[in-house]
Amino acid sequence: MRLRPRRLITPIALVAVWEGAAQAGVLSPDKLPPPSKVAEAAWRLTLDGSLGLHLLESVERAALGLLIGGLLGLFLGAVAGLFRNGDDLVDPPVQAARMLPHLGLVPLLIIWVGIGESLKVSLVALGAFFPIYLNTYAGIRDIDERLVEAARTCGLTQLERIRHVVLPGAMPSLFLGLRLAFAAGWLSLVVGEQVNGQSGLGFMMMEARDFSQTEIVVLGLIVYASLGLLSDLALRTAERRALSWRRGLKAS
Repeated sequence: MRLRPRRLITPIALVAVWEGAAQAGVLSPDKLPPPSKVAEAAWRLTLDGSLGLHLLESVERAALGLLIGGLLGLFLGAVAGLFRNGDDLVDPPVQAARMLPHLGLVPLLIIWVGIGESLKVSLVALGAFFPIYLNTYAGIRDIDERLVEAARTCGLTQLERIRHVVLPGAMPSLFLGLRLAFAAGWLSLVVGEQVNGQSGLGFMMMEARDFSQTEIVVLGLIVYASLGLLSDLALRTAERRALSWRRGLKAS
């Protein structure tokens, strides 16, 4: 994916305005420290190794939660999308559970799984599950029935129809679900790591809050945002390669 230099203009301008406002005293350093101070904190924590340690812990939790929630969402979405009985049995409870804010389930999850690693991974898995399930289900159901009938007429077996018709047709929707799942997963991790954490970016931010180190709190938010952007960029690149046959509208 080629990065257009113009896309950097707005972020650079915002950082410059932020720095200028902080240096001019418009922004209180106790409330929002300047980017230069945040950069100094990042360099200091990188040198002592603590930032890398917390980052690694967060990435491991996110990866495990996304894997569990993603695979479960993909499986149940395929079952509900491909089979009538699966639709009748799986979709109603999933749709009902979708209406519950998963971050609001934290008190119940604490009772069920405790306040350790299981809570953090469970929150990420819940955040990832619903976008992948819904987009897998929708992607399969949106496939033109005439294409499936044509494949059946050509003598393709059910597995061959799934491989050559259903899977390619559902891929755009599935990639959208993955992008939404990654975003929801990182959001869930922010909340999970602030509940009795002993490591991770969320713990680093909570510890910094206790010592009024606002620059580290802001640094944690920037790292979370960067992880989300990088994962989204990776998914968009993979989508372009996997769906190279698709030609969508390009901005003029």
